[in-house]
Amino acid sequence: MTQKETTKRAAKKAAPKKSTAKAKPKSKKRASKKPSSPGWGRRIWSISWKCGLIVIAAVFIYGIYLDQIIARKFEGQKWHLPAQVFSRSMALYPGAAVSHNQLIAELKLLGYRKVANPRQVGEFSASKTKVDLWRRPFLHPQGSQVEQRVMITFDSQGVSSVSRNKDRRQLAIFHLEPVLLDRILTGDGEDRLFVPAEKIPQPIIDALILVEDRSFYEHHGINPFAIVRALMVNISAGRTVQGGSTLTQQLAKNFFLSSQRSLVRKIREALMAVIIDFRYGKDEILEAYLNEVYMGQDKARGVHGMGLASQFYFGRPIAELTLPQQAFLVAVIKGPSYYNPWRSPERAQQRRDLVLRLLMEADQLNVAQYTAAVESPLGLRKADKPVHQKLPAFFAVVQHELARRFGNSLLKQSGIKVYTTLDPMAQEAAEKAVKKTMARLGKSDKSLQVGMVVTDKYSAGIAAMVGDKVPGYKGFNRAVEIRRPIGSLVKPFVYATALSHGDRYNLATPIKDQPITLKSGQGKSWSPKNVDRQFRGEVPLLTAFKKSINVPTVNLGMSIGVGSVATTLDKAGWRDKIPEYPSMLLGAVNGSPLMVAQVFQTIADNGRYRKLSSITSVLDMDNNPLPASPITPVQALDPATNYLVQYAMTQVVDSGTASRLGKAFPRTTLAGKTGTSNDSRDSWFAGFDERNVAAIWVGRDDNGKTKLYGSSGAMAVYQDFLGDRPPISLRRTPIHGVVNGHFERTTGVAKQAGCENSIALPALESSYHPAKNCGDPLSWWQKITGG
Repeated sequence: MTQKETTKRAAKKAAPKKSTAKAKPKSKKRASKKPSSPGWGRRIWSISWKCGLIVIAAVFIYGIYLDQIIARKFEGQKWHLPAQVFSRSMALYPGAAVSHNQLIAELKLLGYRKVANPRQVGEFSASKTKVDLWRRPFLHPQGSQVEQRVMITFDSQGVSSVSRNKDRRQLAIFHLEPVLLDRILTGDGEDRLFVPAEKIPQPIIDALILVEDRSFYEHHGINPFAIVRALMVNISAGRTVQGGSTLTQQLAKNFFLSSQRSLVRKIREALMAVIIDFRYGKDEILEAYLNEVYMGQDKARGVHGMGLASQFYFGRPIAELTLPQQAFLVAVIKGPSYYNPWRSPERAQQRRDLVLRLLMEADQLNVAQYTAAVESPLGLRKADKPVHQKLPAFFAVVQHELARRFGNSLLKQSGIKVYTTLDPMAQEAAEKAVKKTMARLGKSDKSLQVGMVVTDKYSAGIAAMVGDKVPGYKGFNRAVEIRRPIGSLVKPFVYATALSHGDRYNLATPIKDQPITLKSGQGKSWSPKNVDRQFRGEVPLLTAFKKSINVPTVNLGMSIGVGSVATTLDKAGWRDKIPEYPSMLLGAVNGSPLMVAQVFQTIADNGRYRKLSSITSVLDMDNNPLPASPITPVQALDPATNYLVQYAMTQVVDSGTASRLGKAFPRTTLAGKTGTSNDSRDSWFAGFDERNVAAIWVGRDDNGKTKLYGSSGAMAVYQDFLGDRPPISLRRTPIHGVVNGHFERTTGVAKQAGCENSIALPALESSYHPAKNCGDPLSWWQKITGG
């Protein structure tokens, strides 16, 4: 056997033998034993902390989302502030055509308080010829006006002087603040008047924190203790009687959330409150709350913020409220509807007194102050005194002019301020006159309607406008939209054209009053008639004018040319097409009260044409004026000729077709002209005093007969207007180019003063050449006719 084989055999023997027997099984108990698993506590903990991380991450991400929403609101434009529309600002200066009574009426409209001796802003005292006024500060289009105390004195012509009380310095001009007429809202229906926190009276802030959130300056947006306390009180009462929301939570809800009650909304509100408190200072949060909080309902408008609430409840700026009034503003926050002071005055007063008692208990009022406050009435504005004006006719003109001058998108801008030409006292007088006169005239004809425009003679602004016999009705604006024959209102422009030819015509020139028949190019004939169906042969030019005699007017118009009359009317501001037919000389020209007011404004303004406007200026949100083209005056009519026309119009009132008006105001110089269209379908009047020009139409929308003349219809409205707004006599000061002439009554020949049968009348200096004695040279009419 070899060594190799021997080694293999030995290795084989040494290897263990494979057993053929079955292995002994392990015990049952040992076979079923497994590793032990974690306990339920550890498993819940594991799930909880993982879910917690997810929730925290979700809240964090959601918080970032909410933070962006909040930042956009707070750091951008918090509110879309409505456009504020103001009236004109009353200007007072030596010679201003403002009477003592009119100033006092204006001050009362602005909410000034009459006292024995003014001691603070917003007060005035008055004697028979003086007014001692402490004016409020306000924003004027020409810049901010500071509070100022002045003494205003009056004479029979109006304002005689304005002096500053502190040093008796005479002021060249002094403005009152304009009346806030309205705010033009956007679609959300929220109305507010923004007031910075520093201009909110401190007692309001103190009372607000005391009543609504005592720990406002300590908490971080939410107050867990207040929430728990409110929960316990509500559970005990079985209903919700107390809330635990902080001012910050209320702000978050008002700014970003609905009023729907749910746990999800409440959690979101709390989260947003924490973010707001973290990001912004307490003063900024408080200012936002004071201007956002819901304070009541003015019909379809939601009243938001303390500034507007002060005007809504008391009709005056928040800075001028008494302590009890300030307490009421805080009291009403809890429930503006429930504590409505006009519906539930006792409930509202009890709530106010509770706020006052809390102030006393917090040592912010002493017992004497508290007693005086709770014994005072609520001091509300009169319920019938609106906080915004119903001026549909005027506002329609304003919006049209805004769009034309500044573009259609202007009113979409936040916080703009529109200063208009409206005179609130003139508007009130116009509305009263329309209601009173139309009620009287309507007894015989309920279909009668009216349109009225009043302008300011000095500014060429629209001072008042009424477009319906129900002034607040928003519909067809007859002051602007009608086109009706203006009748004899065209005659001043016929006579102005003639009087401009001083070498041919003066106020005493005889004019033919004889039958006349005119033929048109189509062969149609026209024979004008006088209203009384009589002919006088000849009448002086002034008599033909003041008595509104038709035939002499046509004869005069034909002699100077229909085209010349049309040119005069166009220069005066008539912008519609003027038909150059003979019938135009008697008023076959269609127009509106606004168009009539425009041309008579030119006569009242010494022949200067200025386009009538309703807007003086517009300021943007930062109080910067928006650029606009200035209105440039144009001398349309010769001042001397215009003076003669003005004089003739005063004679219409003194002894002509408007003499009833003259008798109603016997010591006042007024100018006017009546007008009636064919078959008495349209009654017109245009007239002016030293301050205002008025144009009025009375008629029927169906163009039916009214049985009214200009003197019995439209002039009656003007007379009632002046009854409520006493006129200021025209100042007929001498003008260059006009002399006091003397003329023979029947021939119109220029005479020396003192000649027999002569009359004194103003005349153009350039053409007035009286005879050296009282002889009888050829009259002007004879020179013209050659006879």
